[in-house]
Amino acid sequence: MKNTIVAIFTVIILCQIQVSAQEIAQWRGENRDGIYNETGLLKQWPADGPNMLWHYDELGPGHASAAVTNDFVYTSGTTEEGIGFVIALNHMGQKVWQTEIGKEWMDNFDGTRSTPLIYNGKLYIMSSYGKLFCMDAVDGSVIWQTDLFTDYDGRNIKWGVTENLLIHGNTLFVTPGGTKSNVLAFNKDTGSLIWKSAAKKELSAYCSPDIIELENINIFVTQTDTSIIGLDASDGNLLWSYPHPNRWSVQANTPIYHKGKLYCFSGYGKGGVMLQISEDGKTITKLWDNQALDSKMGGAVLIDGKIYGSGDKNKEWFCLDWESGETLYSSKMIKVGNIIYADGLLYCYGDGGTVGIVDPKTENYNLISSFEVPYGEKYHWAHLVIVDKKLYVRHGTSLMVYDIAAK
Repeated sequence: MKNTIVAIFTVIILCQIQVSAQEIAQWRGENRDGIYNETGLLKQWPADGPNMLWHYDELGPGHASAAVTNDFVYTSGTTEEGIGFVIALNHMGQKVWQTEIGKEWMDNFDGTRSTPLIYNGKLYIMSSYGKLFCMDAVDGSVIWQTDLFTDYDGRNIKWGVTENLLIHGNTLFVTPGGTKSNVLAFNKDTGSLIWKSAAKKELSAYCSPDIIELENINIFVTQTDTSIIGLDASDGNLLWSYPHPNRWSVQANTPIYHKGKLYCFSGYGKGGVMLQISEDGKTITKLWDNQALDSKMGGAVLIDGKIYGSGDKNKEWFCLDWESGETLYSSKMIKVGNIIYADGLLYCYGDGGTVGIVDPKTENYNLISSFEVPYGEKYHWAHLVIVDKKLYVRHGTSLMVYDIAAK
């Protein structure tokens, strides 16, 4: 009987470990589209905002977002000496471990940029100087690493390479922007090279990529210096490209794919373009473009056939029709910024430090509730995150966590 009980507890523990090991936390949510599958959230906040559970104020400069698992809250930061690090906090806001990732970008818009990717018990991140790391997500020990500039022919860019990494199956993708090693695919567990692609031989452009899964092919999609590119995810073969230049070659938004159509967009007045992808994934056709929603790095969300996001040069929040590209309405409710969606509401974080919620069914950007971010310094550029009915807000040096569960 005793042995039976021990065996049962052993199975339970192993199951719990297995569930934890399969956990994924990444840029802009489960599908990298800014949509968080949470329910039971507040539909209106108190006058001074939802209840703050805790804040951590020793991140140093940077605008990486949070990556949240059952056990830890991860993000990246920068020391006073300009050394980047990954940090793991427990769910009370206490530091568990911190691991350095080398020199970080401090010349302008200083600090770490990239959000950690947590995948099956491992953590992945790239520094703004091209150092690529795989760590143990439990203790921060380095499992493997490579220098994308010296080990390959990666090149840095005007404001430091930035990419929120992507894993699909057993493959980790990264875009160092070399002429030979423009896009690389690594074995996520060992760091061994699977393939390299010259693609368009363009510099990288701060873009965080995505995978399009079609019936007979998976397509790696990203934006480089002046192009939207689609590669065969199995071998790196360039399938197609489409020109999409802007003034400063900043293509910092993850493309949005839905039912054969791909929406890509950027700032500085460029706006977005809708591409139709053929059933075999090998050709594209332009359907429409719209210069109004020219988000520089705030992302967008697709909800019920409408695209929501803010401009950059065009300093308003916009709603576009997915099928036609028509601008349905716009608003100057708060300063432009980043946007996510959860439980029927849009969550908007303006560059001026205001966080607000909007009901998209009202067909306008009328603020239901808002609050001003109380801690941190410099840029309000980190994207909002919602996990387990909690809202994670990063303002430069500080991370704040709010309880947004409906009571």
